[in-house]
Amino acid sequence: MLADILSRDGAEQSASVTRQRNLANADHLATLHAIWTAETQAARHDRYRDLVMAALPPGHRQSLSHQARWLYRTLHAAELAGLDPADVIRTAIASRDLAGSRDLAAVLDARIRPRVYPLLPQRQGAWAGRVPRLPDPARHAYLARIAALMDDRTRRLGQYAAQTTPSWVVSVLGPVPAGSAARRQWEDKAASIAAYREMYGYDHPDDPIGPEPAREAPDQRAAWHQAFAALGPAGQPDIRAMPDGQLWLARDTYAAQTAWAPRHTGKELRLSRLGAFDAALAAIRADTETAAARKAGEYDRAARHEHLAASYRALRDHYRQREHDLTQDIAARQEWEHATERSRRLAIAADTELRRRHPGRKIEPLRSARTSPASDTGCDPLQPAPDGKLTEIAALIRDLAVQREEFRAEMDERTRLIVPGDHGKAFRVMKTPGQDAILQPPKPEITPSARILQLAAEHDIEPEAGG
Repeated sequence: MLADILSRDGAEQSASVTRQRNLANADHLATLHAIWTAETQAARHDRYRDLVMAALPPGHRQSLSHQARWLYRTLHAAELAGLDPADVIRTAIASRDLAGSRDLAAVLDARIRPRVYPLLPQRQGAWAGRVPRLPDPARHAYLARIAALMDDRTRRLGQYAAQTTPSWVVSVLGPVPAGSAARRQWEDKAASIAAYREMYGYDHPDDPIGPEPAREAPDQRAAWHQAFAALGPAGQPDIRAMPDGQLWLARDTYAAQTAWAPRHTGKELRLSRLGAFDAALAAIRADTETAAARKAGEYDRAARHEHLAASYRALRDHYRQREHDLTQDIAARQEWEHATERSRRLAIAADTELRRRHPGRKIEPLRSARTSPASDTGCDPLQPAPDGKLTEIAALIRDLAVQREEFRAEMDERTRLIVPGDHGKAFRVMKTPGQDAILQPPKPEITPSARILQLAAEHDIEPEAGG
């Protein structure tokens, strides 16, 4: 709080500093990506619509409903995963008869999703190679310039990360190497991560990319996976070069890793917090009713409300104690997710590669091996529970405490395991980043783009020429 107060000294930035900052952020990836999306989305949807109309039987060629936007989103996800959208559409149409379909777009979307959702996005490469063919040459040239600016900005973000070395990049890529070739490789990885952070506004100081985006955002998910690939250690084996035996072995580790996962108690934690809030609010109301009854001389009613207020306060304390216990389980769950993230991602990637290699083979979907699913108490947090429910909830809390102790013992045991051939531990102990000083000197701005500086110089010359 003191740092926030001292940082707002009321002094205005000089004109030169403001100009330099504006030039450095003139090609901000969030702005350029918004322009890119606006210029390419309509053309992409038109192309998908033409592919659908060309593949439909003559008797079903009609205007698609508003559900077509979800179909186009699914086709875009399929294309980002390396599939041919035309082939995906033809397969979906030929899978079953379309007779009786009231909404063709919704039907096709429902048929395509099971095939597309298990797939991971592929590496997309430079923006200059993604420029679509547009009928208007001027718009095509404009989009090509936007793509060039985005590629240049991504490259400079990697250089800027090497210059400033923020904690989120050092924690995953280590310090900047001294050699020129190793430094360029380091900057390329940092550029993918920094581009995702800037494009989608992720600014956590320590976590590089955060959780995986939902499938409903295919572009962001593709950028996240491209950044996630840069987090892997150097020399990591390429999943596409693995033989089937290694892929099956990597896939089977998913069950082994999820078998010792702590329970996810998010729903119970939410209900406990709601119960504590409602009980505290009811206690305040009962205290108010007590004061009003005493003021009116109704001492019997005041005593009843006073007793009710004490009951609500006891209920509030009960829910807060339960919230404390459940918070520990959530923390253990997060620790497990961090410890097993890479192995689970490898298992999912192996599953995807096996499905790609053997499209006609029936492969059971990956499922968690967690043996004790979360139970639903099904009761209002504030209302008294039916007979037997309190005993069930108390037993649940006791079971969670026992499972938490078992998880801690398992976690301690796995951190001592040695990986064969790696001379390292199975799970690296997560280190809490050290606290920096509260007041930090301002970081330098990213180097402005050469194209932006050229345009700024031309803009400065124009008024002088006009005068």
